[in-house]
Amino acid sequence: MIDEQRTRPVLVGDERATLTSILQWQRDTLMMKCAGLSEEQLRRKAVAPSGLSLLGLVRHLAEVERGWFRNVLGGEGVGGYFPKNEAGERTEFHVDDADVAGSFRIWEETCRRSREIVDAADSLDMTGHFGDESYSLHYILTHMIEEYARHNGHADLLREVIDGTTGE
Repeated sequence: MIDEQRTRPVLVGDERATLTSILQWQRDTLMMKCAGLSEEQLRRKAVAPSGLSLLGLVRHLAEVERGWFRNVLGGEGVGGYFPKNEAGERTEFHVDDADVAGSFRIWEETCRRSREIVDAADSLDMTGHFGDESYSLHYILTHMIEEYARHNGHADLLREVIDGTTGE
């Protein structure tokens, strides 16, 4: 895996450019961790006893992007892509029969929509709401960087177990 697959973050720039480029770097890192693997490898729960898989992480991050950007910041009220099951459990991590290509399309489209919402915002002070709480775009971008960075650490471990590939 090589860094050329990722958009280089802004090293000197304003806060918005810095935050959005670092978030894109994190998105690109997840894609890089998934690149070149078979559907079976993407579904593989490679680090026991965890039920995490690379595909589950992609699906989860599509839900996180949807929730924060489309619903909290954009006020769209978009329902989950991977609805809860009969027991009320989240299903984005249930990947045994998941449509791999469809899951990646959902994630990529959701990231595209997230970028549009951010680009349309007048400032980092723009706020969205979830319940009684208000959240600024500044907070949401920072939270999303943290969310991706944490899960990219998981992805790194999964990928290493799957095929020995390591790296940032």
